[in-house]
Amino acid sequence: MTIKEVSEKYGISQDTLRYYERVNVIPKVTRTSGGIRDYQEEDLRWVELAVCMRNAGLPIESLIEYQRLFRAGDSTIPARLELLNEQIEETMDRLSYKISRYEEAVKTGKLVWTKEE
Repeated sequence: MTIKEVSEKYGISQDTLRYYERVNVIPKVTRTSGGIRDYQEEDLRWVELAVCMRNAGLPIESLIEYQRLFRAGDSTIPARLELLNEQIEETMDRLSYKISRYEEAVKTGKLVWTKEE
């Protein structure tokens, strides 16, 4: 697939795809003999994972670390699991806080943020 097709399929910009590759959120994408990105199934799996993780609220730095650990091999599986669990827990904490503020707003009629966002 071309970068345009991948961009449309996953609803992210071509610049974002290039950025993900440049900072190692996804591995280097397969290229044609002319140097054009030619996304293969393996490349698409990485893009899909990156999009999923970003949508779940994981920061770019965590995705870069995950990719670094993945490249280091199976001995890093426990570290990858720990990283994902920590990040998901942080995301859930942020969402729980926001939900609590909205629940309070339903009762009081006023939305107040008592912590920094």
